[in-house]
Amino acid sequence: MTLQVEHLGKRYGEVPVFSGVNLRLAPGEFVAIAGESGVGKSSLLNCLAALDSWNEGRITHDGVDLATLDETQRTHWRRRHLGFVFQAFHVLPHLDAAQNVGLPLLLLGQDDPARVQAMLDAVGLQGLGPRLPAELSGGQLQRVAIARALVHRPAIVLADEPTGNLDPGTAARVMDLLQAQAREHGSALLLVTHSEAAAARADRVLRLTANGLEPAR
Repeated sequence: MTLQVEHLGKRYGEVPVFSGVNLRLAPGEFVAIAGESGVGKSSLLNCLAALDSWNEGRITHDGVDLATLDETQRTHWRRRHLGFVFQAFHVLPHLDAAQNVGLPLLLLGQDDPARVQAMLDAVGLQGLGPRLPAELSGGQLQRVAIARALVHRPAIVLADEPTGNLDPGTAARVMDLLQAQAREHGSALLLVTHSEAAAARADRVLRLTANGLEPAR
């Protein structure tokens, strides 16, 4: 199920954030987006997740125009098809690590403690499932967020600086996991990153400018 972006543009009031963004993200493909700070990379990801609005252009997934969906339909679309790794984690403080990771499955009516435990193990959080977010480090919270994004095997994974709070060894392990998701389940992976090591793994590297996306290599 391909994600297609055509002539996408966003403004805050009269201030343009980006314009003319065109992108085709195919199943199993890994694309990295680079760009200067403040150019709108996170805003672009929020638009692609239908978490934010856009002013021009269109985004379609499997032929469905996301602009035609109401908020409830967008929520259901994200719940079924999307995994999002937020730069600020967005874990729920009153749920432990295992409950945070398992939330996407619970919302889909597919509660699966074994899969949750396997994801915690895969990101190096063995034995930490019962801990609350306040008892975890920033790097551990990032890994909880990554496990949560992958646990329901979504068609699209959007990741905003997913290795920014990790040491090099753990960052490499997380990138291995993200790539394995794309290979094994046919997920399309779109990564926003400043990390040259992370971007070097991608099938394509694009640079976001005020005028759209262009090849970075």
